Amino acid sequence: MTRWGIVSTVKADARDILNFAAYHLERGAHRLYLYLDAPDPAVFDRLAAHPKIKVVACDDNWWAKRRGRPEKHQSRQFLNARHAYNRRVEVDWLAHIDVDEFLWPARPLAAQLADLPQDCLCARVRPIEALAPAPGSSGPETTFKAFHLAPAERQRAAERVFPTYGRHLSGGFLSHVAGKLVYRTGIDGLRAKIHNIEVDGRQNPGEQPLPETELCHMHAQSWEDWQSSYRYRMARGSYRPDLKPQVNRHSGGLSLHELFSRLESEAGVAGLRRFYDEICLATPALCDRLAAEGLLRRHDLNLDAARVRQFPGT
Repeated sequence: MTRWGIVSTVKADARDILNFAAYHLERGAHRLYLYLDAPDPAVFDRLAAHPKIKVVACDDNWWAKRRGRPEKHQSRQFLNARHAYNRRVEVDWLAHIDVDEFLWPARPLAAQLADLPQDCLCARVRPIEALAPAPGSSGPETTFKAFHLAPAERQRAAERVFPTYGRHLSGGFLSHVAGKLVYRTGIDGLRAKIHNIEVDGRQNPGEQPLPETELCHMHAQSWEDWQSSYRYRMARGSYRPDLKPQVNRHSGGLSLHELFSRLESEAGVAGLRRFYDEICLATPALCDRLAAEGLLRRHDLNLDAARVRQFPGT
């Protein structure tokens, strides 16, 4: 039987960490390797008590044994991913994803991985990005936007669906469109990164797509949620100034840092709110435009129920 697991460096509140863990255990994960970037003893104890979870507190002692704590969280992520990979092998495949990402397999992920050819060392899962519920909406499902794989088709659709800001965003996404990898364990020389792997200088050997699995990315679940991470992302995260534009500059595309800086300079928070309302809010009009392009998704992640089952008493 094919066994798969997840490695993640997590920094979130207790509820979000437990939701992430519980959800993936119920989707069939054999092991979770969780590295707490801001260790909380209560969360550590909850996770450590679960037989399928290996948890590491990334405290001062942890980093002192590893030549110090890297300043960039991306560096901490792939160092921890490599540590998990080099542990005693307990799974056949390992996925390196974040605490706000949830694998949604249309059929059991183990079966999908078992179907891959032996020379495939990694498989790519493409993201869908969560939209915030529109005022007055209800129901258990989360609405997501997807994107076309072909770049030209992706951009045309983005500009139709998001008429004001779509030309600056790949597929209308605020976050990555590269997706994440699930990769085989036990491969000598394999080095895990954020969106790719390397084996003896080769990038992503034998890569295959996993079209039956989507990566549900909860990048901006509400205006308040987006704003709580906004300044960090602008300075050091996914909107930082050194990142290139998602869209070719020749077509007028700005980087996210440039775009948001311009919106703020012209209209302050109100400018950011107009952007958010077009790009991130699941209004009926936006959902209709996404559906017309075949890019509307709705999934019930049922996170609270999973958490209660896997961690009784929470």
